[in-house]
Formats: sequence, C-alpha cells, structure tokens
Amino acid sequence: MRDNGLPVSLQEYLTLMASLKEEVISFDIDDFYYLCKTVFVKQEIYLDRFDVIFGYFFKDLDKIDLDFFKRHIPEDWLKENFFKNLTEEEKAMIEKLGGIEKLMERFKELLEEQHERHEGGNKWIGTGGTSPFGANGYNPEGFRMGQQKSRNRSAIKVWDKREFANLDGTVELDIRNFRVALKRLRKFTREGVPDELDLDDTIRKTSENAGMLEISMKPEKRNRVKVLLFMDVGGSMDDHVDTCERLFSASKHEFKYLEYFYFHNCIYESVWKDNGRRNERINTLEILRKYNKDYKIIIVGDAAMSPYELMYKSGSVEHYNDEAGIVWLQRIKEYFEYVVWVNPNESPSWKYFQTTVAIRDLFEHKMFPLTLEGVSKAMKALKHKKTDFQL
Repeated sequence: MRDNGLPVSLQEYLTLMASLKEEVISFDIDDFYYLCKTVFVKQEIYLDRFDVIFGYFFKDLDKIDLDFFKRHIPEDWLKENFFKNLTEEEKAMIEKLGGIEKLMERFKELLEEQHERHEGGNKWIGTGGTSPFGANGYNPEGFRMGQQKSRNRSAIKVWDKREFANLDGTVELDIRNFRVALKRLRKFTREGVPDELDLDDTIRKTSENAGMLEISMKPEKRNRVKVLLFMDVGGSMDDHVDTCERLFSASKHEFKYLEYFYFHNCIYESVWKDNGRRNERINTLEILRKYNKDYKIIIVGDAAMSPYELMYKSGSVEHYNDEAGIVWLQRIKEYFEYVVWVNPNESPSWKYFQTTVAIRDLFEHKMFPLTLEGVSKAMKALKHKKTDFQL
C-alpha cells in the first residue's frame, strides 16, 4: 500500500491484526475488504486507490485450488456448510437427484480425475459453466466452491465495483468532490443569536447548581471564510466549461461569503459579473478598495494566451488596455495576502506555455491543477500567508 501511494502505518497494521485475532469479522473476503478499508483509509481521496490495490492482490481469489480441497476440507464440514446455503426448494431437488451422498461420490471422483484448473463447461470443477461443482457458474443443485455469495444476487468482488472511483486524487471533479476539496478551507466562529445547545456547559452549570438543570445555549458555528472567485471565460476555456460550472456551484454551497467575477485570458483594469452583459464592468481598482486583505483569492484559468496579452500595453484581444495584464496580477498579489491560481489544464502541459510559466512564477508557484488533490493543495495554501507558505 505504501508503494502505491496509500499512507499507512505500523499502528494500522497492528490494529488489523488485533481485529482478526478478536474475530471482528467472519471468514468472508467481503468482510475482510470492508475491515481493511475501515482501518487503512483515513481520507476520501484514497478510497478508490485502496480498491485498486486490494483488487490487484485478490483478483484471482475465485480460482479453485483442488489440492487444497483434497488435503484440508473434511467431508462432514463440506456437507454441513453446503446445506446451510440451500433453500428448502433446492434441498428437495437434491433429494430427487439421489441426495447429498450421490453428489459427494461424484465430487470425490472428479478430485481424483482432474489435475488442473478448468473454466466453463458442464462437468469439471472450475469457474463458470453449468457444472455442479465450482464457482461463478449456474447449477441449482451443485457445490459452490471459491465463491462467497450467489452470483445471481450480488457481485462476488465488491472491490471491483469501484464506487468511489471519482474520488481519486488525479481525476477531474464533480460537484460532490469539489465540495470535499473546498471544505478544507474553513474557519469556524460562533456569532449571532445563541440557538444551539451547549451540552458541556449545561452539564457543568447543572453540576454547580446542585443538580438543578440549567440550560446553556451558544451561537451556531459558521464558516467565516471570505472568498473572491475570478473565473476565465471564453476562448480556450470553452473546453473546461463543465468543470468550471461544477466548481462555481460547489463554491456557492461551501462559502457563505463569496463574491465572483469573470475575465477573459487575463485580469485587466475591469472585470464583470454577468457574461450576458459584459459591457457592465466593474473597475478592478474598486475591488481592491472594497474588499479587505483577509479575503481569499481564487483565480481559475488556463493561463494560456499570447505573450502580448500578458506582458504588453494594448495587448488584450478584446479592448485597448492602458497597462499590461501582468501589472494587474501583480497588484492583486501585493494587496491580498492569500492568492492561488487553479489551472484546468494538466500540469505537465504548463511548461509549453510561456504565459503559464510566467504567471506561476509571479504567484510563487501557487498554481494548482483542477483535480481533487490540486484543489485540496490550493485550499491548504489559502490558509497560509504568502510569506510563510511552503509546497
């Protein structure tokens, strides 16, 4: 697990061993899977990675080891457990076919005759097919061997379902995953009307009051983080519209104090709030005057444009700009103490765009890819001032 990027420790391994010793689970591979996931996975971003690793090591579990059955499976145990898994109708059908003794005799004959793994067909012990002996096939009166649960009712390998595949740290995000990542940027305070029970203080006051109940209330805990979100639209950003829409939706859910603005390619002397009325612009200097320095700044854009648009006066493709775009980015960086740039392009491609490299350097490498891991790192960076943050 460590070699594949799952952060586990010796303590967690010992916890698993203790759980097995205490028989917390039955001898069932699905139970073992869920126990391991509970012990080893501490963050959502590692759920899918764990499934991949677990599946790699247990992918051949359904293969039948005939020598093992010959050496280790007592006949009485096999009979007893076989009947436990049968319905009354299936037991009646077996009796019509000659009973369990006939099946046991045929099973012993096959163990002697068969010398290798078999798949499919209707005779040998193996996987698939319609033989009465084996796994992952179909025969209502057979021995199910190497298969933990009925194939016709539920999947044998729950780890292959990959229910949390979209939580891997390298994938693009949906709204739920965005919210998981954005939750890392939280600063809770209690303000306003006390409308929530303070249980600890109620107990303390009641104890001090000789057992007479004294209710203590406290204000609700709220996330006080304030965010300014600047989003690049149009041009090469059209390829990332869906992802940016999900980010915007998740941000509105997570941040009570959120203001958002749009720009194209680079922030210049003005931005806008409505893409349908881009002529109604807001002066960028007005934003610097209106919002305090403690606002967290998230700029979303691919940072891929002509060098003229970033470095030169009148370089914008849409209007005449009196000052270069990089001058305005420098002002934003110098005024606000918490600034990150989130880039929807894959990070290996950044080096091929001169403007992307320049903007990343301007913001002291606080440019992050639009993945779960990237956004999580961006939120971590926004908790630190530009003077004390380290990647």
